[in-house]
Amino acid sequence: MSIFSLFFYGLLILLILSFFSSFIFIVHQETAVLIERLGKFHSIRHAGLHFKIPVVDTIVGKLTLKIQQLDILIDTKTKDNVFVKVKISVQFKVIKNKVYEAFYKLDNSNSQITSYIFDVVRAEVPKMRLDDVFERKDNIANAVKRELEEAMLEYGYSIIKALVTDLDPDEQVKQAMNRINTAEREKVSAEYKAEADKIKIIAKAKAEAESKKLQGKGTADQRREIAKGILESVEVLNNVGINSQEASALIVVTQHYDTLQSMGENTNTNLILLPNSPGSASDMLNNMITSFNVSNQIGESMKKRNNTKNSKKNKS
Repeated sequence: MSIFSLFFYGLLILLILSFFSSFIFIVHQETAVLIERLGKFHSIRHAGLHFKIPVVDTIVGKLTLKIQQLDILIDTKTKDNVFVKVKISVQFKVIKNKVYEAFYKLDNSNSQITSYIFDVVRAEVPKMRLDDVFERKDNIANAVKRELEEAMLEYGYSIIKALVTDLDPDEQVKQAMNRINTAEREKVSAEYKAEADKIKIIAKAKAEAESKKLQGKGTADQRREIAKGILESVEVLNNVGINSQEASALIVVTQHYDTLQSMGENTNTNLILLPNSPGSASDMLNNMITSFNVSNQIGESMKKRNNTKNSKKNKS
């Protein structure tokens, strides 16, 4: 086969393919193709294999039926004169049975949607303070969606969702807000710390009060037992013929020597007990017995005097 023959067959194949492509075309899924016949709208073709008359029918446009997203960044001012950048994301799609309106009534859908978003945001945000913008951003998104739904339905577009995806105030404003938040957190932290310290102080006071109570009870019990011991010692001494005054003096002297003994056992003590001569114990014993006797005599005379006064009062 000569080169001329190969060229001829190749050209023939191209002509055949070109002929078939002039009246056969394929529309992909989620796509709508608009056909005009002699310059006038003829039909809309959806996914599948389709035919058209060469030269007479023309494909004038394709529209996607998928959900599209448009992101818009808007500079505006709040009611308290703070400039803020608001980012709006709108999800929309062409309504399947309104492809004609979407193609012929609207030249640039993105530009039209952008204009409506600017109009709504710049009408809503200036009514709010900066804090309200952050708290009520869903209200802004709902206002955008509501306005777009009413306006774009006529052009064959359905608004799926409108979102306020970002709010970005001026840098100085953000720094001021951070300082306010930091101060507020420090205030709350200080309140919690003060409350914790208060709880610790109350718990410590209760513990100390309980400790003092137990110490007092222990001291009272100790003294009670000491008193019982002294009473028993006095009774024992009375049984061998020693009266109560002499017994008390003897017990005091015995405790004196016990104290000296305990002091001697501790080599690091600096306490000096005066007087501390060998005869001081005997003198102390005699003095105590004499004091007990004198006090006993005084007590007896006062008792007799009181009895005499009471008897005279009874006779009168």
